[in-house]
Amino acid sequence: MSWRIANECAERRFGSAARKQIIMFLADKASDDGSGIWCSKGTIQRHTELSESTVKRTIIDFLREGILIETGRRHCKNGYTVIYRIVLERVAALEPTAEPDIDTGVTVNPVQPEPGTGSTVNGVRGSRWTPNHPKTIHKPPTRRREAAEEVEDLETAKILAAYPEDRIRDRRTSLRLISGAVKAGVESDDLLQAVKAYGKESEGYTRSKVCFSDNWFKMRRWEKGLAQIQADREKAREAKAKGRASLVEWIHERHPLCRHITNRQIEDLIASKLVTPEQVRAAGLQA
Repeated sequence: MSWRIANECAERRFGSAARKQIIMFLADKASDDGSGIWCSKGTIQRHTELSESTVKRTIIDFLREGILIETGRRHCKNGYTVIYRIVLERVAALEPTAEPDIDTGVTVNPVQPEPGTGSTVNGVRGSRWTPNHPKTIHKPPTRRREAAEEVEDLETAKILAAYPEDRIRDRRTSLRLISGAVKAGVESDDLLQAVKAYGKESEGYTRSKVCFSDNWFKMRRWEKGLAQIQADREKAREAKAKGRASLVEWIHERHPLCRHITNRQIEDLIASKLVTPEQVRAAGLQA
């Protein structure tokens, strides 16, 4: 058992009560470097009292997210048990549970940082901290920050609104995961198209086959849609390049089909330095 690992996990947000319960159980079995965790999913299920499917899904999610890694196998009477290690770097990168320590700035008459304990009654002193301790007073947001948060909220809400309405679950978690993906570099328009593609693809699915929004974004299932979007864009670029090559060939050969080339296409070819104005005029076109 490692208090260091347990404390590190306790001070981070893992997204749900079930995920937190499972990681805390695993942390209780870990060494100080996070290694040496060997307990079956059945053992985890019995001690946490969660369903077997929840335990299996959560372990898979932790492996996919890099929070856990497999380091080996240990033989047992039923075959073998996988040995895990908690990756401290990934845990430390998660959102902390503690409230941020926000500095309230300097006042003309500074607030006393540690108020007196007041009078005593029968030898018992008053409360050490007053309810309005200065460090709990947050600065009001600036207009610029408010505007940025409003735009971000509108974008994430628009993306979630495109998800099939009957499968939206845990809106707060879904919006947080969407915002995290956009902050990580995913274009919001691409993510929106991926959500719409999934909705169209899964239209008519029975309830047993659908994926609810919180799990869909947590499992990064939008990556499949992004891969298709990227492939479609690559095909479009190739088609455009092929079309340009054909136009250039017509102009060089002064082909009769040159009469079908539009002025806009001519301007594009000249701007791209694929042909010169002299070549265009020689083909009977106006540069």
